[in-house]
Amino acid sequence: MAQNPSQPIAFKVLTVNVHKGFTTFNRRFILHELRDAVRAVGPDLVFLQEVLGTHHRHASRFANFPQVPHYEFLADTIWYQHAYGRNAVYDNGDHGNALLSKFPITHYENHDISVSGPERRGMLHCVLQPPGHHLPVHAVCVHLGLQESHRQQQLKRVAALVRSFPANEAVVLAGDFNDWRQRAHGVLQRDAGMQEVFVQAFGRAVRTFPASMPLLALDRIYVRNAAVHTPLSLPKKPWDKLSDHAPLAAEILL
Repeated sequence: MAQNPSQPIAFKVLTVNVHKGFTTFNRRFILHELRDAVRAVGPDLVFLQEVLGTHHRHASRFANFPQVPHYEFLADTIWYQHAYGRNAVYDNGDHGNALLSKFPITHYENHDISVSGPERRGMLHCVLQPPGHHLPVHAVCVHLGLQESHRQQQLKRVAALVRSFPANEAVVLAGDFNDWRQRAHGVLQRDAGMQEVFVQAFGRAVRTFPASMPLLALDRIYVRNAAVHTPLSLPKKPWDKLSDHAPLAAEILL
């Protein structure tokens, strides 16, 4: 995948809220099927939300529950680089955001963007160095709050983080925005120069929730300094049975 600095570099991204490895309403543990589906897409970068670090009770209840953190299980031998940002901690374990990468991760930091109350939210910032590319790429995985007032404050934090990056470096921002009112686009474009891949291509964000019959456009992929960003079509099956959110994928050209 090495490129000369003067040449463009293309990579594929996938974002999905994995619902802690369970189907809608926690009816079935399906992390193994989810791993197969992610592999079938073949992304270079995988943005994960609601991924488990540990869960002692589930580990004792399910015979096929991995003995390693779920982001490591999903990465396996395909994505040798991964980073985890723990957002929520409880008696039985923890969950948060994660990034799986085929590119070296040279630095990562998890930012707590929780506002108040029990709802814990975060944004995981990873600095990637694609082999042969002369500039780093910033990958930011987010999971925003359910309350509109919280999301507005969190979007300001996200925009401020993106503005802190060097102006000529590429940024991919993806995750579960819970933005059913479609207000994130204006904030991120105005305050951080970000464009949403599906909005640019189709004029609107893609509905992703609930996965079985999507009504709300909650999940997004935003980019900055990308020469081309092309949405990818994913089949409804098996994804409609693997989480309560449908995934999004895109091809990014720098």
